[in-house]
Amino acid sequence: MFHKNIKLALAFLTIVWSVFEFWQGHIGNGIAILLLTGMFILLYFKNEFILLSFLQLRKQNFPAAQKWLTYIKNPSAALTQKQEGYYNYLHGIMLSQTNMTQAEKFLRKAIRLGLSMDHDLAMAKLQLAGIAMTKRRKREATTLMAEAKKLDKHGMLKEQMQMMKQQMKKI
Repeated sequence: MFHKNIKLALAFLTIVWSVFEFWQGHIGNGIAILLLTGMFILLYFKNEFILLSFLQLRKQNFPAAQKWLTYIKNPSAALTQKQEGYYNYLHGIMLSQTNMTQAEKFLRKAIRLGLSMDHDLAMAKLQLAGIAMTKRRKREATTLMAEAKKLDKHGMLKEQMQMMKQQMKKI
């Protein structure tokens, strides 16, 4: 909704307002305004449109997830580096259903920019391995699967990896 620098400015201004309220002796107002400051700081680190898109993606509602992502006009200027990574990650996952070449581009950019969670990075590499496998690049797919396996510490992608290994034997 707001540019990342505007969010920081709003957080700074609400902190100043909160200090003023504490100085005036209005402790309740100061605490409430500090909570508002916390919201601005949270939204600086976690973009609201990316969060809403993740919620829609969890429900397998791809059109709604895409709609929330379209609200972000200039991702490189409006988002932090990790947020831009997740922006590209979400686009890559959604496009992997229809356009493999575009999905590969978005997923590679997401990995380059960085993702916060190892599970997300493992999922991106597994998606890239699937794309490489469909394009008959077996060596690249094997390398990406090995990297994804290292990152998947909790074994959440174990079934998908086994299915891909079975399919890779046919290539």
